[in-house]
Amino acid sequence: MSGGPIEIVEREFGELALNMGPQHPSTHGVLRLVLHLSGETVIKAVPVIGYLHRGVEKLSEHLAYDQLAPVYERDDYLAPTANSNAYVLAVEQLGGIAVPKRAQWLRAFVSEWQRVSSHLVWLGTLGLDLGGALGGGTTLYMYCFREREKILDFLEELTGTRYHTNYNLVGGARYDLDATMVKKSAALAAGVAEALPELWSMSGGNPIFIERTRDVGVISKDLAVGVGVTGPTLRASGIAYDVRKAVPYDAYGELPFDVVTRTAGDAEARFQVRFDEMGVSLKLVGTIAEGLPPGPIFARKPLKNPKATKLPKGEIYAAVESPRGELGFHIVSDGTAKPYRLKINAPSFKNLQIVPHLLPGGLLADVVAILGSLDPVMGDVDR
Repeated sequence: MSGGPIEIVEREFGELALNMGPQHPSTHGVLRLVLHLSGETVIKAVPVIGYLHRGVEKLSEHLAYDQLAPVYERDDYLAPTANSNAYVLAVEQLGGIAVPKRAQWLRAFVSEWQRVSSHLVWLGTLGLDLGGALGGGTTLYMYCFREREKILDFLEELTGTRYHTNYNLVGGARYDLDATMVKKSAALAAGVAEALPELWSMSGGNPIFIERTRDVGVISKDLAVGVGVTGPTLRASGIAYDVRKAVPYDAYGELPFDVVTRTAGDAEARFQVRFDEMGVSLKLVGTIAEGLPPGPIFARKPLKNPKATKLPKGEIYAAVESPRGELGFHIVSDGTAKPYRLKINAPSFKNLQIVPHLLPGGLLADVVAILGSLDPVMGDVDR
């Protein structure tokens, strides 16, 4: 099928090389997988990336520090605020910029809403991956997006945009939360929490879903650490590492919450971790809204010329816990108003490194289930 999503090439000794992607919808974007098959069994898997590369790290060397936060929200486009959050944290730490406490809590508030939104996209698309096997994978997808649309409506009312919120500023947050929005957040959280059991019944409570995910794509604890996976993929293998707890930032050092883990390390465990994280995040947004401290949301006066902002010479690394794991920014400053070098530690990129270890030995039919359980976002991979 020249130019199509799947291409089959015969190899010697009965081996087939099957090209899956980058157009195939089940690769969650422009990811290409070269699968070497013996019958229905995968004997080798080679991920091919770079189809979405936009050179954002090089672009960073040509823009001022205060201009860059919105740029990174286009990387992991399912959790835009996490990207700009990690960036502004790095700039603030290197520049010694103190952020008002209220702004720190507001950052966590928006980040947790976007975590729920991101996980709903992951769950819905996982339903599409497994498709007719669930007796209605499209139904799960539509029900997840029904709840996500409510969250996007709320974020639009709060920030003016549904998607790339442009919420984080170096030194604070752009928009405040008033009493009316606090009430709307509480009602929204209650509504989404009420919908979770229904979503579970179509996924984790479905015997076909269990059959497709249990003992499929098992990542042992040693393999997870050795390859360097992060986020829910790591926590599903029994390692309770969460940047919000390990290196608290913004309001997380003051917020009570549990780190969700599982020990099986399979696709079902990764599903369970993300699903339970939605409940944790819904509780967090309620706690933040109720305990929001008073005060300003920005530490500095509005800048007439953002290009005048300069950081001292040095380098810094700061990270947040995005829905896909540890998302960090390493900035090298030469004392000017622009970064000398900037590198992004992207969780989807790290998690994709498990693919060559995970797919061989499994069946072709399990590839989409395993890949969906990793929740990759290709903008986060290629940047």
